[in-house]
Amino acid sequence: MLRYPARVLGVIRSLLVYHAIPLRQRRLRRLYGSFAKPGDLTFDVGAHAGNRTRALASLGCRVVSVEPQPDFARLLRLFFRGRSDVTVIEAALGDHTGHATLAVSVHTPTMTTLATDWREARQQDPAFRRVRWDRDLNVDLMTLDTLANRFGTPAFVKLDVEGAEPMVLAGLSQPIRTVSFEYLPHALDYTKACITTLTALGPYRFNWSIGESYELAAGHWLTADELLTDLETDRAQRASGDVYAQLEPQG
Repeated sequence: MLRYPARVLGVIRSLLVYHAIPLRQRRLRRLYGSFAKPGDLTFDVGAHAGNRTRALASLGCRVVSVEPQPDFARLLRLFFRGRSDVTVIEAALGDHTGHATLAVSVHTPTMTTLATDWREARQQDPAFRRVRWDRDLNVDLMTLDTLANRFGTPAFVKLDVEGAEPMVLAGLSQPIRTVSFEYLPHALDYTKACITTLTALGPYRFNWSIGESYELAAGHWLTADELLTDLETDRAQRASGDVYAQLEPQG
């Protein structure tokens, strides 16, 4: 299945990081359970090793698990074989349909990306000094709208696509109840682009979590400006994390 020894090690590393740490799944289920309930349709975009898909499925959600790297798409099909509540799509998401070039990091496949500008900027980031993008793959490209037309409007969308989050959200034309996306301390311009796109779609409020804590950092839901202020604090700048955007309840 895997052609290169370095790639084998990269996949094993991802499996250990995302599946072998005790209590991580419990914390993830507790957090996601506040956004999605049994029977809800959810999208895991950039599913990678499948830990988020696993958590959502264990909550009783229907999951569309989207992953462009063939090695990980195969693993996802293996992990969730025979489950009618999980559908694996081997593709990347963007702002249009067609094909795209995926820059793969063989040793650290979790850093694989479509975003050329983001990748070039990370080469100057000390946190990425050991990351090398050393393989290109041509992959199918879809949009969030395409997925929604095929499967239905999801209650929750998780995005972790290494800098391509603004591109993915540009392929969405309707508000989703809850959306999460990754932020990087030294790339908050990408976070701002995501916020701008979401607030144009609907009245969103925001929260965030640091690292792999799976706990909301703010004690209440924030405006866009309040969120950006939080993300510039020393606490948020210590590590990457996730932003959570939730539509304001009507009435």
